[in-house]
Amino acid sequence: MNITAQLSAELGLQELQVKNVLALFDEGATVPFVARYRKERTGSLDETQIREVLHRYEYYKELDERRQAIIDGIREQGALTPELESKISGALTKAALEDLYLPYKPERSTRAAKAKEAGLEPLADRLLAVAAERCDILAAAAEFVNAEKGFDTPDKALCGAKDILAERLSNDADIRKRLRESAASKGVIVSAVKKEFAGKKSKFEMYYDYREKAATVPSHRLLAMLRGEREKVLRLSLELPTEGITERLCAALVKYPRSAAAPYLREAALDALDRLLLPAVKTALRTELRERADSEAIKVFGENLSALLLAPPAGRKTVIGLDPGFRSGCKLAVVDDTGKFIETATVYPHEPQRDRDGAQAVLLAMVRRYNPRLIAVGNGTAGRESDEFVRAALQGIPAEERPLCVTVSEAGASVYSASDTAIKEFPDLDVTVRGAVSIARRLQDPLSELVKIDPKSIGVGQYQHDVNQTRLKESLDEVVESCVNRVGVDVNLASEELLKYVSGLNRLTAANIVNHRNRHGAFASRADLKKVAGLGDKKFQMAAGFLRIPGAKNPLDDSAVHPESYNIVDTMAKRLNVDIRGLLGNTALLKSVNKTEFVTEEAGLPTITDIIEELEKPGRDPREEFKYARFNDGVTEISHLREGMILEGVVTNVANFGAFVDIGVHHDGLVHISELSNTYVTDPKKVVKAGQAVRVKVLKADAETKRVSLSMKSG
Repeated sequence: MNITAQLSAELGLQELQVKNVLALFDEGATVPFVARYRKERTGSLDETQIREVLHRYEYYKELDERRQAIIDGIREQGALTPELESKISGALTKAALEDLYLPYKPERSTRAAKAKEAGLEPLADRLLAVAAERCDILAAAAEFVNAEKGFDTPDKALCGAKDILAERLSNDADIRKRLRESAASKGVIVSAVKKEFAGKKSKFEMYYDYREKAATVPSHRLLAMLRGEREKVLRLSLELPTEGITERLCAALVKYPRSAAAPYLREAALDALDRLLLPAVKTALRTELRERADSEAIKVFGENLSALLLAPPAGRKTVIGLDPGFRSGCKLAVVDDTGKFIETATVYPHEPQRDRDGAQAVLLAMVRRYNPRLIAVGNGTAGRESDEFVRAALQGIPAEERPLCVTVSEAGASVYSASDTAIKEFPDLDVTVRGAVSIARRLQDPLSELVKIDPKSIGVGQYQHDVNQTRLKESLDEVVESCVNRVGVDVNLASEELLKYVSGLNRLTAANIVNHRNRHGAFASRADLKKVAGLGDKKFQMAAGFLRIPGAKNPLDDSAVHPESYNIVDTMAKRLNVDIRGLLGNTALLKSVNKTEFVTEEAGLPTITDIIEELEKPGRDPREEFKYARFNDGVTEISHLREGMILEGVVTNVANFGAFVDIGVHHDGLVHISELSNTYVTDPKKVVKAGQAVRVKVLKADAETKRVSLSMKSG
């Protein structure tokens, strides 16, 4: 199989693009590096396209390995014909390949295998050959009675022969393919409530009596039904169309419709359908549906994670983080503008202690000492009450000097607080204080802090524990890698957890960078990175363009211009009679550049274009400007909500059916896809993203079921 040609046709790419992508990865390149710095060789493919080439290549490589093993196995049996080899060579899916191999697999202990062992295969062949209308079939079967093997009567021998024919029919690759295609296009998934839950309320109520075509069932609905089945509330089944299939199967066995053997052959065909084909096809379809649902759920999870990681950072500002709590108190933690922990305190403004005056005095003293620009309040238990306490406490400070109070999602903060990373970072701090530090840092730079947490614990996916965990981890790691390299990393401030996602680096080299920085001080230039143990020329090439050094002597060290292109910028500056700093941000001058003058064999027009765009806005952050939502005072519980209320909130999760929004009542509300906009919406992710501040209207609030329906429609 020519994998390159297949990928080219399947993905709509030129063969040269595919060949070059694969060659670059054979050379040890990474996806971010190839997408950013090797556009000439890939034809400017983006990260998504490059990853798709790699994923499909792995699939076809595994398929080819399996194909060869099957061919070798059938050849050893002496059963490989040119026609069969051609079919196997042309199979493009693992299912098609296994269908072709099925008749040649080592015998399992099936009913047909036992019949063959008893010598009943000639009887099966004789049944197929009977053309006469009058023939004593039982008399013929009597010749094959084998009491020793359990076939001690003509009827049992005849049943064994029919089992052989049924298995032959069910092993026919073309029949299985047609039946599988019919099932995929016309099959229906049916969900019913188990009798012990009939009439009872549950989160699966809408699936108590539910039917939907398998071809169109959305990922979230299928995963919900599967969870209901796993929790023993629902019973799922698949209904497959059999119109016309029975006739075709009978026709495949019955060559002489009026023969005496015809009724027995029809019985074998029906048995093949009911006992072998339908169960196998249902299992395959269920697996296919599950994989499709997993893929869609993982894709949505990845898009939500990307939006959260790329949420606007508040930037380098001193922040007080507050991890809220009732009985155990609220933990305060001050971090400076670099994220360094400074001081902590515990206050008890809520029940049962309710020492609001004492808590206010501690908070205001911290504000006076450190002059924070922001106070980050976690949105967990006591979050709304703590938010209101902080706002009230700050009222005595002049508005122009008053720090902003911002609610921050603390999803995963407890996971981080107890992790090895947090213990290594703050061995002497209580877990709740670590949580307060994390909450403060999330506001400063969501990306830098959230990379320390297992993405599954960040709370931006649905059914994340139900989908294939290996695929989920691989996908989310790719998302984190993409986000980190898209933004770039300050090598003199970045943690080991952040650095390990930089192109070309891993946990070991990231640790070596941090250790080198701790021993020798801040890196003065990108070239200094070559002194780090384990960071050889190849890793430096992969990583350098994504590592930033603010304040470096060469300003290009704080940009996305790769060191291998510094000479191009030098030449450009000389021709324009300025130094490099004179180029930076000089849009008018840069627009006058004739790009083709600087094209070389190594750097084509795409690279020159990227360099000029970077020089216009050196080290630019691709993330949007920092914005935050302010929850309404006095609205802290679902019972406080009234139809028609207009509130501010933060999008916490986006699914195919809508978006979940935190409006400060401890339970996220749902903006259904039909309520996201005044215009028709096909994909919620095109309208909203995780972390976005939005205004919503309350449509309905049910305190009993804790369900809140919201709308984002204007007017």
